[in-house]
Amino acid sequence: MCTAVFAWQAHPFYPFLLFFSRDEYHNRPTKPVAWWEGGEILGGRDEVAGGPWLACTRGGKIKCKLMLQSKKSPKEFAEEVVKEAHLYNGFNLIIADLPYNTMVYISNMPKGEPIDIQDVPPGTHVLSNAKLGSQLLQFHSFSFQAQHLVLSFGEMLEVYHSSEIPLNKVVGKLMRDTVKSHERTLPSICSPDWELSLSSILVEAGTPPGRYGTSSTAVLTVSAGGEVSFHQIYLQSGEWREQTIKYQIEKPNEMSDNMP
Repeated sequence: MCTAVFAWQAHPFYPFLLFFSRDEYHNRPTKPVAWWEGGEILGGRDEVAGGPWLACTRGGKIKCKLMLQSKKSPKEFAEEVVKEAHLYNGFNLIIADLPYNTMVYISNMPKGEPIDIQDVPPGTHVLSNAKLGSQLLQFHSFSFQAQHLVLSFGEMLEVYHSSEIPLNKVVGKLMRDTVKSHERTLPSICSPDWELSLSSILVEAGTPPGRYGTSSTAVLTVSAGGEVSFHQIYLQSGEWREQTIKYQIEKPNEMSDNMP
């Protein structure tokens, strides 16, 4: 399961601030965050499905959970995705255009229900296997993992509500947390042992097909001045590695000047 918590237009230094945890089989072929061919898209790549779980562009477009390259606005892009949403496994998708301060959300879950395109309001939000929810309105519907991450994220925002956040310091505290749920609060959908192993933010579990758990954590920030920072801690060849890639969002007129 993947879990993301983000602040949208809710911090004076960061119009967008996202913490993302990806849980997957450790032997699943995956490339770490890097610039894709052509140098326009920055993100990791799942080599089985062919796409990223989190990516951004030089022009300031951000797509979380599912990403397709597009020069369209978030709403226009979402309208295109809706037409083919039935072809995909269940997904939650946020699409943001930072220079224009717009963000939308769509989901194809539950299957068979009409798909709405929703504007995402300013505030703190969480994405997990459930639909997009706000910290206050839908907290009790989240998994323990999502609840714990939202609480820790909220505490961090309170501490650094009017200052820059030392992200390298807080990412380890928030995203490497191994605290698990109490057994009595498990959802009782799968076996108790399996649910318990998946209830922490940092997941580690042994399965017959191989090790399963957190294979990547990411912190994606956009500063008020338009600087993007993509920090990733990831597993590669059985070892944890770390990198940060930064760049400045290109303004719309600069992008036009660079187009052939």
